[in-house]
Amino acid sequence: MLLKEVMTAIMNKKEVSEIRKQYTPERCTISRICGCYIDAEKNIKTELKEAFLSLPEDDAFKYFTIFKKTLSGTLGRNLLNLDFPLEEEKEGGAQEFLLKLRDSQLKDDELIHQFYNRIIENFDYGENYYIILIHVSYDVPGKASDGMEMYDASDNVYNYILCSICPVHLSKPGLGYNIEKNCIENRTQDWIVDQPVKGFLFPCFNDRYTDIHSMLYYTKDAAKLQEDFIQNMFGCSRIPLAADTQKETFNALLSDTLGEDCDYDVIKNIHETLNTRLEEFKDEPEPLELGRQEVRRLLEDSGVPDEKLEEFEQHYNQCAGETTSFLASNIANARGFHIETADVVVQVKPEAADLVETRYIDGRQCLVIAINEHVEVNGVSVRVLQDKGEENGGNEFSNTL
Repeated sequence: MLLKEVMTAIMNKKEVSEIRKQYTPERCTISRICGCYIDAEKNIKTELKEAFLSLPEDDAFKYFTIFKKTLSGTLGRNLLNLDFPLEEEKEGGAQEFLLKLRDSQLKDDELIHQFYNRIIENFDYGENYYIILIHVSYDVPGKASDGMEMYDASDNVYNYILCSICPVHLSKPGLGYNIEKNCIENRTQDWIVDQPVKGFLFPCFNDRYTDIHSMLYYTKDAAKLQEDFIQNMFGCSRIPLAADTQKETFNALLSDTLGEDCDYDVIKNIHETLNTRLEEFKDEPEPLELGRQEVRRLLEDSGVPDEKLEEFEQHYNQCAGETTSFLASNIANARGFHIETADVVVQVKPEAADLVETRYIDGRQCLVIAINEHVEVNGVSVRVLQDKGEENGGNEFSNTL
């Protein structure tokens, strides 16, 4: 096995996609599968241990779906690259244990039971769930200069384990059709294995090589990382902020930095600049990440005055911390521009943010929305009133509701 240590690299979406593509009957290189069903009282009810290729075809397809789901979602939101601290790579550390588990090819029953017990002790889940663990040996094909895969030019075998933690729910009661009796009757309730809520890939597949110093963590709900589970199970102390927390932290940073100058136009400019950068970066394999200097440059390019940036470093440290960075996709809203008052919520297309402005009218601060001739209220087209514009001397008309 050729090992390439990449301390600062992260798995990008192309590398994640390459692994996901292997979960098909034609490409499958899964050697072994283990499973453990846990009830709500944290008791092991049943276990599975066998060669993956010995599974019935229908079962294998269902497992493929679960494995693909464990490597799905957005990098930095549902899929997090985590680095192991150096002490976890020493004897008795979490990384050292996972490495032994991988190298055993899931044939060491004692190691497998230790792994199950670690999850049972640290995974906070009050219902039944199913732990699935697979070992895979992927013969990584070489790539030509045009990106075409060359399966006869491989010099690298990527050995890894993938774990999926799936809730197990009782199906809903109801009526069903009994084919044998040709009648409608009460349907038997079954325990159904759902799609994974947590999972991980170890080691990472960075730069298409094995990186034993890092792992890829999956969470279905980006707002619920379960930091305690990550720290206790894997020993990873440097955990990225959850996606929602990044958004809240970034908003707090803007409020503290701009102070009383945090008006509509400035926030609109930041929103537009951020979305422009996201659009320019959309074809890159790695997500757009903004550290301290990139955030400062974003504010400068959005028209934030220099005097407001004088204490930016201090505000950044207080709100985010010295080493924190933000993923642009977590702090931007490319799907809409959200404006909210105590009584009114306005949703605007990102490209139409210029149609909204703030004005003082008759001594009151107002949101003014430029409209065309077509207006609907609760799905009903309404007439647009015509008033002579006060600012143009009455020679033109402005549309108002």
